[in-house]
Amino acid sequence: MTHSDENKRVWFITGASKGLGYAFTRSALKAGDRVVAVARTTGKLEKLKEEYQDTLLPLKLDITDRKAVFSTVELAVEHFGRLDVVVNNAGILTLGMIEELSEFDIRNLMETNFFGALWVCQAVMPYLRSQGSGHIVQISSIGAIVSGPMSGIYSASKFALEGMSEALAKEAAHFGIKLTMVEPGGYWTNLYTTMNYSNPLESYGSLREELARQYSEDSVDSDPYLAAEALMKLVDSDNPPLRLILGSMVYDVAIDTFKERIVAWKEWEEVSRAAEKGIPAPEGYGVPEE
Repeated sequence: MTHSDENKRVWFITGASKGLGYAFTRSALKAGDRVVAVARTTGKLEKLKEEYQDTLLPLKLDITDRKAVFSTVELAVEHFGRLDVVVNNAGILTLGMIEELSEFDIRNLMETNFFGALWVCQAVMPYLRSQGSGHIVQISSIGAIVSGPMSGIYSASKFALEGMSEALAKEAAHFGIKLTMVEPGGYWTNLYTTMNYSNPLESYGSLREELARQYSEDSVDSDPYLAAEALMKLVDSDNPPLRLILGSMVYDVAIDTFKERIVAWKEWEEVSRAAEKGIPAPEGYGVPEE
């Protein structure tokens, strides 16, 4: 769908210089929309601007810098006058067993995947509230549904993103703003070639070998533009979902995961229910201790 001038949306896309972010940027531009494309390096985006001189604004931004995020969002609104679709796509991946990951690795994952998205949300909300419209799209992961060996802290960053986003969705809805968490499976992006690894401990050697075999047999990776097509359908919807899974394999994984959880909850239902019984407040409850 190509939009007329009066219906052109303004996108703000993070991590827009490569992978899914670049595919999202190109698809939005091809649809006739305007895009503020932010990334730490904008070389590829500058080349794309030669084709879309009036509708693409590439800006350098490190989303872990809260002050810079707010000033960049302000600049974006000054340039195009509004924001309609905000895509928190920027993210990094560091793999390693929980015991192996350094403090730097852990903090870096959380700073980018969680705090970076949080700063963007805080920066755009005043503008979306004043408009009474907008759609925030959080690029999450199947790792926010199910975690596993070597991806624990990456998953933790996405679990945190979704916990924050579920609350924000309810807060934003009060002002006519939509929010969707997109949970993709595997795509051929630079995430794989730029990801980092922890310093491996010899004790985990056999588990690494087992995981390597599993990943080589089960991995399914797709063209990023399939994800972009899905994103365009999502933002064109009048009633978008809170969560959207991208990929058949991860869809099945998600369904199976929740079925297993329900079975476990049912098996332990008696214990769960027995742990709750309302009683009057104990004597002295709420009184500060001396």
